[in-house]
Amino acid sequence: LCLFRLPGSPYQPAIEALESHPEKKFYNVSKLGGAKYDTLPYSIRVLFESSVRNCDGFLVKETDAMNILDWKTKQNHVEVPFCPARVVLQDFTGIPAMIDFAAMREAVRNAGGDPVKVNPACPTDLTVDHSLQIDFSKCAIQNAPNPGGGEQKPPAKLSPLKVQPRKLPPCRGHSGCRGSCSAGESGRGSGPFSAQIENTPILCPFHLQPVPEPETVLKNQEMEFGRNRERLQFFKWSSKVFENISIIPPETGTAHQVNLEYLSRVVFDVKDFLHPDSMVGTDSHTTMVNGLGILGWGVGGIETEAVMLGMPVTLTLPEVVGCELTGTVSPFATSIDIVLSITKHLRQADVAGKFVEFFGSGVSQLSVADRTTIANMCPEYGAILSFFPVDNVTLKHLKHAGFDKAKLEVTEAYLKAVKLFRNDESSSREPEYSQVVQVSLSSIIPYVSGPKRSQDRVAVNNMKSDFQACLNEKSGVKGFQIAAEKQNDIVPVQYEGNEYKLSHGCVVIAAVISCTNNCNPSVMLAAGLLAKKAVEAGLMVKPYIRTSLSPGSGMVTHYLSSSGVLPYLSKLGFEVVGYGCSTCVGNTAPLPEAIRNAIKQGDIIACGVLSGTKNFEGRLCDCVRANYLASPPLVVAYAIAGTVRIDFDTEPLGTGFNGKSIYLRDIWPTRQELHTVEEECVISSMFKELKEKMEKGNKRWNLLEAPESTLFPWDLKSTYIRCPSFFDKLAKEPVSPQAVENAHVLLYLGDSVTTDHISPAGSIARSSAAAKYLTSKGLTPREFNSYGARRGNDAVMTRGTFANIKLLNKFIGKPAPKTIHFPSGQTLDVFEAAELYQKEGIPVIILAGKKYGLGSSRDWAAKGPFLLGVKAVLAESYEKVHRSQLIGIGIAPLQFRPGENPSTLGLTGREQFSILFPPELSPRMTLDIKTSTGKVFSVIALFENNMEITLYKNGGSLNFVARRFL
Repeated sequence: LCLFRLPGSPYQPAIEALESHPEKKFYNVSKLGGAKYDTLPYSIRVLFESSVRNCDGFLVKETDAMNILDWKTKQNHVEVPFCPARVVLQDFTGIPAMIDFAAMREAVRNAGGDPVKVNPACPTDLTVDHSLQIDFSKCAIQNAPNPGGGEQKPPAKLSPLKVQPRKLPPCRGHSGCRGSCSAGESGRGSGPFSAQIENTPILCPFHLQPVPEPETVLKNQEMEFGRNRERLQFFKWSSKVFENISIIPPETGTAHQVNLEYLSRVVFDVKDFLHPDSMVGTDSHTTMVNGLGILGWGVGGIETEAVMLGMPVTLTLPEVVGCELTGTVSPFATSIDIVLSITKHLRQADVAGKFVEFFGSGVSQLSVADRTTIANMCPEYGAILSFFPVDNVTLKHLKHAGFDKAKLEVTEAYLKAVKLFRNDESSSREPEYSQVVQVSLSSIIPYVSGPKRSQDRVAVNNMKSDFQACLNEKSGVKGFQIAAEKQNDIVPVQYEGNEYKLSHGCVVIAAVISCTNNCNPSVMLAAGLLAKKAVEAGLMVKPYIRTSLSPGSGMVTHYLSSSGVLPYLSKLGFEVVGYGCSTCVGNTAPLPEAIRNAIKQGDIIACGVLSGTKNFEGRLCDCVRANYLASPPLVVAYAIAGTVRIDFDTEPLGTGFNGKSIYLRDIWPTRQELHTVEEECVISSMFKELKEKMEKGNKRWNLLEAPESTLFPWDLKSTYIRCPSFFDKLAKEPVSPQAVENAHVLLYLGDSVTTDHISPAGSIARSSAAAKYLTSKGLTPREFNSYGARRGNDAVMTRGTFANIKLLNKFIGKPAPKTIHFPSGQTLDVFEAAELYQKEGIPVIILAGKKYGLGSSRDWAAKGPFLLGVKAVLAESYEKVHRSQLIGIGIAPLQFRPGENPSTLGLTGREQFSILFPPELSPRMTLDIKTSTGKVFSVIALFENNMEITLYKNGGSLNFVARRFL
């Protein structure tokens, strides 16, 4: 039950019985809405149903429901509440959320309330998937010259094999196995890492016998549980003491993947009452579920905590852009190519802050896997979500995913009853949209994206010339400004007894990672089949390239293994490293020292190629300056080539057996090959088996001990878990907003400052403020772990805020996590300067340009600045989610008036600023700012509605919610 909601809905007369299943009840919103309802986009229909079902006259009012029904005239003009059916967290953002809950219990107890009442009111699932780091990437035995024994020969050509119901003798070791089969007496079966891992059933494709998990996975798992034991114990405590929350343990899969395969209902059935599945999540990939017809989007951890306590998400009733897909997909275009093409079209259409909904004849030609891949990228083009209504393709997928017949019948009948089912064969007209963007699938060709931003697409056949242009261009969003006489420089390097040559464009990181592609068998199988053909042709990957394969769940490993391609991926160095976010969030082991030194000494523009969604500069490794997003098979292809300066049409990938030149076209799998393997390998039993194993957990998690007390027993010596200071001033009544007087500017930033620049992520640099803190606690650099792992320690996270090496502060003039402390004139780390300002009692603000807070939703991008003492951010424009996060923590988002910015106003950032807040705030009201030089100018206070004003007056959503328990 919602903590704050009053019982009963004025729309109860609209409750009906489902005709085919009279025991099932639902709100028949299609009858309630009449003709207006029939013209609504499907995504808006879900919002309308939620408002009707949750209408209580307090948090959700009748006028809210009517405003949604009048979407055509009210879009962009009114704020509406939305009560999602569930919440999904991943551990990077889940750990601070649950620590805030634990701290809230403590604060409520201290203020005289009952801490037991502090529980999630909305069903919440937390997946521990962001703790994985790649400590081991290639198993030693697979790099041995001839691990199977016998004469070294080219491998025989093998087709994908079907598992036959018969027993075969154990593998005894042979040259064909190439060290991949370890079930036999001469394999790895007797080693210390030979225990079978529950979540990844692997068969030797040569003998069809179960084999142990690759040694790499087990070593990484052991490291993960060792370095994160304290955090995992906290999660285990949370699962025991908090009601209405479930924890998905490590090594099960990524949050968005588990959400797709296991948690998604499509239609909720609660005590025979039906309503649409919907959700919010803290992972940037939350929008994937829209490919299943489930309305959901990513929000910050701060908003999520409020939703977990039963409060609605408030949003401006959005415009809905209809994206019409026509034509047929090219056999050479993968889902990634479709994603990047649609991303370009929608960026050009300016869909920021809007819903996108797909329709047209081309939609039915896309599988659910394709749809979820497309929906996954919507945060990158600024949309709130990208929605694919449920249709016959969806139902077919659900059948394969393990939905029983009765559940499918109820799902279909209900969705048709409330007109949430899309049927191409139906004569009913399409919904009305705010605008329509047309995309022809037939025109899409293979692309990559980079070298610094996901929106900068490059046709694969233009890659070589485009990279050359990047070398020539001035330093900026694409250019590297390499002098013409140095563009062909070659740096020789000795590695493992051999000499290699590095040059501009050399590939040093190649990662097929658990981000966008693991839910789509075709692109992952394409990578595997390409690897198989490459190995058979005699191609290899240079050993210094940091290769990795991090699937999103055991299902991916299962179909790669059962299709017979996993050993070939391993042979090229793409060995399974574990299950979780790794390279994409900066958790990559350092490059070999010899390679790093060669890159730096030669000022080489080295490249990373990954099949993810994030390629911001410096994210993968500080010495890898060019990063490209590509489909999994292209990641493998560029790894084999060893460079991005290649024209695949005219230049070979390498030389195979007998000195033959091998071109990409020689090893690229056909769509028919992919279809055949997909049909044989991606079957319903995999989903069923994986669901069973998810529910069982794993032995390490099951044996983990944790306290069971109502209040968490904080360990003052802990460097992972600390009680944060957000509730230190909690009182029953909030105080009025205080004026900001004589504030200094902590940072003067430009355009497109991302949450990667603001929020701590990746490894902890040895020279950073966070490293100094951990060292003072007696830790060695080897024990630092990552920022993500230490999100439960506000002292570490505050020191890591604005610690990104690519942060460009105009006070400094070059990328560095530094700023100027103006009273002393010192150049300091951002944290050190903020700490001095706080000791001196001087408030600070941030000046920024356009699109401040771009990128993934991250709660520490707001919490960190708050703890640094930031009272307000003054920017030209904001990313929508980040703006709401600032309000949710108690920082005022202020915006320059149109046409104005620091330059036009003659501001240097060295002035002191005073901001006076009136006793009564109103949405988007104008405030005056006075500087120490006597200049006065006006700004807009970006509070979009009265709820946001209420949250700001309460010092943020956490304190607002906590007061409800007093």
